[in-house]
Amino acid sequence: MAATATSKKKAAMLLMSLDSVTATELLKELGAEEIEQIAIEMAQINASGSRETKKQDEIVREFCSSLKEGGSQGLNVQSFLKETLVKLLDKEKVEEIQSKVRKATRQSDIFEPIRSASGYELALAFEGEHPQTAAAILSKLEPSKVQEVLPLLDKDFCCKVVWKMAKPTQMGAGVRQRMASTIGERLKSFKGETVIAGKPEKTLRELAIVLSDVESELREQILDDINKQDEQMGTMVRNLMVTWEDIPSIADRSLQEALRSVEAKKLAIALYQADEEIVQKIRANISERASEGVEEEMSLMQEPLEKEILDAREEVVAPLRKANEGGTLRRVRQ
Repeated sequence: MAATATSKKKAAMLLMSLDSVTATELLKELGAEEIEQIAIEMAQINASGSRETKKQDEIVREFCSSLKEGGSQGLNVQSFLKETLVKLLDKEKVEEIQSKVRKATRQSDIFEPIRSASGYELALAFEGEHPQTAAAILSKLEPSKVQEVLPLLDKDFCCKVVWKMAKPTQMGAGVRQRMASTIGERLKSFKGETVIAGKPEKTLRELAIVLSDVESELREQILDDINKQDEQMGTMVRNLMVTWEDIPSIADRSLQEALRSVEAKKLAIALYQADEEIVQKIRANISERASEGVEEEMSLMQEPLEKEILDAREEVVAPLRKANEGGTLRRVRQ
């Protein structure tokens, strides 16, 4: 007799609490139709993330007290689908069940519309949400998708999201499901329209600014993830954390320490036609002797090429970047 809806779920929860060997032995007592129903039920429970640990324990105790200790390791659902069914049914039947399981999984996986959404759509869907919601959703996505979304978020919001991801709050599967459902419904409401066309595109520079403000350990973890996906992008983000334009925001002591390693000739070239605020900031943080050396170099040099100017400015910024990576760079807080 085919299993009822209640018994199917109980059987599925029981099997998910057991090791694959024990699960296989139990399934040998069932027919192909019942195995198919239970396999689909297991896939739906697994995809929805709605495992009820307490309920599973009750079912295990109800089934057999001897499994009370041995059933705690749990059954790997993917292993069950790939290995256990093959031991019990013919290949054709296994393929048929697996096809139905994949369909059931897609229907139950509330994260599917989120995974398939573009970075822009997700960024828009997170607008007005609590950072914890965005963090909970992003933590379930691939690193490449997370890297796509973060630069598109508001700077302050992005920083809070990153912190929440670094120090996750314990939450039940039901809470995460409700969050995913909310974001999923918002994504559906877009209906393919270009509602984000007017949203200004954020840049890697904005992501770099966010990361420059977070704890060094977390920053390195995120940068390593970016680097694994795209080494060139990882280098760009690191460099964009501190740029020539950031010099006015660098604390005097940090700037003084960095400028000590820059030759007067390079500094003279770097200051050529530079923004007056940057010029004044640098001049105020070098010694009188160094300032005289810069003046002398300026009086002797020919008009530098654009590449020479950019290279010289990179040399000025290099020690600031090194200090930033080491966590010793100080900035002036506005």
